[in-house]
Amino acid sequence: MHFRDIVGQESIKERLIQTVKENRISHAQLFFGPEGVGKLPLAIAYAQYISCLDPREDDSCGVCSSCFKYNKLVHPDLHFVFPVVKSTGNQNPVSDNFLAEWRKMITENPYFNVNQWYESIGAENVQGSIYVHESAEIIRKLSLKTFESEYKIMIIWLPEKMNISAANKLLKIIEEPPPKTLFILVSENIDLILQTIQSRTQLVKIHKIDNHSLISALKKQFSFEEDKAVDIVRLSDGNFINILNNVHSNNEHSFYFQEFMNLMRKSYANNVVDIIPWVDKIATIGREKQKSFLEYSLRMVRENFLLNNNLKSMNTMLHDETEFSNKFHIFINQNNVLEISDELNKAYYHIERNGNPKIVFADISLKLSRLLRK
Repeated sequence: MHFRDIVGQESIKERLIQTVKENRISHAQLFFGPEGVGKLPLAIAYAQYISCLDPREDDSCGVCSSCFKYNKLVHPDLHFVFPVVKSTGNQNPVSDNFLAEWRKMITENPYFNVNQWYESIGAENVQGSIYVHESAEIIRKLSLKTFESEYKIMIIWLPEKMNISAANKLLKIIEEPPPKTLFILVSENIDLILQTIQSRTQLVKIHKIDNHSLISALKKQFSFEEDKAVDIVRLSDGNFINILNNVHSNNEHSFYFQEFMNLMRKSYANNVVDIIPWVDKIATIGREKQKSFLEYSLRMVRENFLLNNNLKSMNTMLHDETEFSNKFHIFINQNNVLEISDELNKAYYHIERNGNPKIVFADISLKLSRLLRK
């Protein structure tokens, strides 16, 4: 992975390169920021630059033996940890059990989210985690001497998915790692990481990608005309995953949009006979997709509130969403928008903490029946 392959983030790239040139690489760094801004690609490109045998002024050389192995993600001194799922045959999974799928995912497209990762390993209906056995593996790997490079590098993707026991076992090695050991933690929700972990790392905030870089990437990768690229970027919110989803007409958007319409229509009609089948359906899609659906619903509530207040210039809806919202927006107003948003946030909280999805979605459907009439 090269820095030049990453969309935007020029100031962060320069900052990371400078730490290598000045020999002030912090032993534990926490890259954090919203989804789709390139945190994982940045971490891998940074690791490759550190390990490169002939680094250039602004990127790794790409041709040395170290870069050759990094390009295939098989360098012996590069290690990955990421959320995994338990199965009937493996109740103590670790990241190495899924390493082939992980390498394939990154080499095909390093911009992906946790739902896409779970789907790639056939676990979209399961909520993954980083389990306590992973911590023992991390400690074992980092206790070994480096094979080829000066540094052993451990990239932990989504450390917020680490259970408490796993996190506590890593406190000492993150604070006092073996010589020439580098931890790079890549997070999308820093608030869910133990404060004791955060305090042992150097924070590196990764911001949303600027529109100019996104437009340039669209024109270069997909040969889009300027106007079309601008329209797609306007809806992306600085998120390159959103860009790719829009370009490839990802089915998730259509599903979430259809189920949002169903939820709002059935709730407004206050017909329990219709609500129950919808609840049964949404309860089967898996917790990660349920959370994504609730996030999507929150966005649509926000957009309809803006539309109701004649703030069309701030609107970021797609064509089909706009058609529906032209009629629906009158039901999202100052009297109910905060309560509706609060109920959706509560539902997200309960789903994330393994609440019964049938109870959660039945509850919010009935509450919306009242709130949409305010």
